[in-house]
Amino acid sequence: MGRFKSPGQAQRFLAAHDQINTIFRPRRYRLTAKSYRQARDDALDLWSAYTLEMTA
Repeated sequence: MGRFKSPGQAQRFLAAHDQINTIFRPRRYRLTAKSYRQARDDALDLWSAYTLEMTA
């Protein structure tokens, strides 16, 4: 559990982390190099737009 105060807190963090991790780590073995780079660029654009929306 690391430094989490409760199992529920750990579960909430891991659930959110899994969704974000899936965006930024596409399954490389299923993609060509060009498609992988495009997927990473799209994820960064998506994250930038999301964080900008959350701070505004």
